[in-house]
Amino acid sequence: MLLIAVPAGYLVLSAHQSRDSGKDKQAVASATGLVWEWPSKATRRIYDVPIPLKSTYVGYFETNSWQESALYVQFRTSPEKLDAFLAEVGTSRAELRHGERTVTDRQAGLVGWNLGVSGHDYAGTTVRQPGYRPDLSITVDLTRPERPQVYVVSTAKF
Repeated sequence: MLLIAVPAGYLVLSAHQSRDSGKDKQAVASATGLVWEWPSKATRRIYDVPIPLKSTYVGYFETNSWQESALYVQFRTSPEKLDAFLAEVGTSRAELRHGERTVTDRQAGLVGWNLGVSGHDYAGTTVRQPGYRPDLSITVDLTRPERPQVYVVSTAKF
């Protein structure tokens, strides 16, 4: 009896877990706006977007086509972790140009970002990377200097 029941129970449990995994992947793939969770570590590595630990309000959206793929990410972090994030992607706070939004209106509109709010202190920079590595358009809302809001569009072209 046990020789039949244990393997059968394992098969049922395995099938249920596999089905749940597919539902999660389907939900992300069919998203039409930001998904309010952290992108997977693999996705962050592929697109070179190292979100600092303990960041809040993390959301992402990924688009793919034959010519290019893009990862849209937003998060809120501390000033120190903003500096560490910028250093890790190959730039610095000194490279942020005040009053400039490097995320285009078309890109922002795709995910529902409103980066044209008057009275907000925006600064931006673009990190161009060699070869097939993605380019990063980074816009930071410094209106609350103790908790900057970061918007990143990482674009890989083929």
